[in-house]
Amino acid sequence: MSRIGRLPVEIPAGVTVTIAQDNLVTVKGPKGQLTQAIHPDMILTQEGNLLHVQRPSETKQHKALHGLSRTLLHNMVEGVTKGYQKGLDIVGVGYRAQVQGKKLVVNIGYSHPVEMEPAEGISFECPTPNKVLVKGIDKQLVGAVAANVRSIREPEPYHGKGIKYETEVIRRKEGKTGKK
Repeated sequence: MSRIGRLPVEIPAGVTVTIAQDNLVTVKGPKGQLTQAIHPDMILTQEGNLLHVQRPSETKQHKALHGLSRTLLHNMVEGVTKGYQKGLDIVGVGYRAQVQGKKLVVNIGYSHPVEMEPAEGISFECPTPNKVLVKGIDKQLVGAVAANVRSIREPEPYHGKGIKYETEVIRRKEGKTGKK
């Protein structure tokens, strides 16, 4: 039995979950609404404020889908209640970011500032010029947008300059040495 899949998803007050035909799940909460198509083989049941995911058989594919389906549902419920955010740090002399309207403008050593439009349901914040917060209710989308921001200039191993996740540790390399 899947350790993750067998756990019920608790639905907090103020959140409504509707399961339509072909396991199309819609979750509405205080922060917004998310819709996700869960694999049609999975059996979804709602009992009060608990959502259960069961698998029809013990095949390898159903075992894999069991935990995945439960995690997707949990992430949706978590997103519409609390939301998700990813933090990025900008390291380098003269490197900075700012929010202009909804756009993120990054000066990162190129001849021009790089502008990024947020995806639908995503917002940018810059508490300091060297820190960017990507916020939203969809965990997958927040991670994808944060990865796109990081790809503007990934951190390099010699000086550690670039855009990195706030929890990321850059493995530093030693530079060239003189002749001996």
